[in-house]
Amino acid sequence: MPTPSFVRYKRSRFATRLPVGHRFTRSHYWLSRDAAGRWRVGLTTFATRMLGDLVECVFALEPGAPVQVGQPIGSIEGFKAVSDIYAVASGRFGGGNRALDADITLVESAPYGDGWLYSVDGSADPDSLDVDEYVHVLDATIDRMLESRRESDGE
Repeated sequence: MPTPSFVRYKRSRFATRLPVGHRFTRSHYWLSRDAAGRWRVGLTTFATRMLGDLVECVFALEPGAPVQVGQPIGSIEGFKAVSDIYAVASGRFGGGNRALDADITLVESAPYGDGWLYSVDGSADPDSLDVDEYVHVLDATIDRMLESRRESDGE
């Protein structure tokens, strides 16, 4: 039997489909190799929900610049927050996704496809997770959020 291409995930009021072949980080980025062997990097559905409707994505590096895992490389602005974008791969910055200049909503509408943020020619974060490991991260994150909400509601 072939491996399914997506894992369905639901916890509380959050549901998504996670691509099996992607790598994930604890900070809710995904990584996937493109046809040229570069790592494409994007935000998970969970991350985009936390940012709210997106307005702009800006990178502080030129293509070809060296990057290291954990390095801030740009920012993404949503109606709820402005967040730094970090490198989750080391090597050479391949540039941002030019399609986002015309339609930033791709990050939300096609998070694991056309909505990728940037690419890196190099190696993925050695601490990146497979889909099953990322599911455990989501469970723990959502549980903490629910517990925090209960505590603030005085339960």
